[in-house]
Amino acid sequence: MNSAYEYLKANPVFHLATVDQGQGRVRPFGFVMKRNDLLYFCTNTTKDVYKQLAANPEIEISDMGADNTWLRVRGKIAFDAGREAKAQVFAEAPHLLRLYPKGPEDETFITFYFVDARATLFSFSEAPKVLPLL
Repeated sequence: MNSAYEYLKANPVFHLATVDQGQGRVRPFGFVMKRNDLLYFCTNTTKDVYKQLAANPEIEISDMGADNTWLRVRGKIAFDAGREAKAQVFAEAPHLLRLYPKGPEDETFITFYFVDARATLFSFSEAPKVLPLL
């Protein structure tokens, strides 16, 4: 893989870690997209993960490949509640319309992206390798 984005697309279930009252919280995510030369994700403003991201925007993503490599992306995120970002999500993942039938007009649906991040690819047989996000 040449970038964190390519790795996440090739291994589509990854885990996102946040902090909640001093305790780590991890949950699976499955959507990533490129937008404005940034790595974007999405969630719902009614979920605990949104509240945790808003309280502490420092996160880490971990993903494991079938080749026994794993990727960690650590950094700071920001939110994008704009309609254009939301529309791109539904264009790339129309199955999400089952959860959000209003699509880009759903006010609880929100996207977020890394404003500053470092992606590192690990394996059991090679030294860690820093990857570009895109």
